[in-house]
Amino acid sequence: MFKAKTLGLKLVFSLVFLFSAALLYASQYNMIKPEELKNWLTSGKKVILVDIQPHEDFVKGHIKGAIETNAFPASKDEEKKRLDKVLPIIQKSKDPVVILCPRGKSGAKNSYDYLKSKGVPENRLYILEGGMAGWPYPELLEKGK
Repeated sequence: MFKAKTLGLKLVFSLVFLFSAALLYASQYNMIKPEELKNWLTSGKKVILVDIQPHEDFVKGHIKGAIETNAFPASKDEEKKRLDKVLPIIQKSKDPVVILCPRGKSGAKNSYDYLKSKGVPENRLYILEGGMAGWPYPELLEKGK
């Protein structure tokens, strides 16, 4: 009986720890919902769209005005360096920077961390929730380069 209670308490504490860690990790990044980004774009708000999709995906569809970097998944130094081409554009403005990734997960977070490490203020960085796979506004997409 005592071992069962101890095991149960350990399980509860483990679950609490895991959920706390997941919430902490999730809150480390500024996320933007597709609806909010659409509102920014259609209202004329200036925004820098950094698209890290692989070239094949970018050509199939990307948000109009996005800068193609092909940095996905931005886990290797070679991939991260592909983001360097957007740094001068980012540094010349004070506009928000939205990272567009296939699904808005690890590749976007890697890119966010890299741009932050290069001096981009975190309050300007955003990740599109759900990435391009979750973008529900085809009227704002274009195909090709």
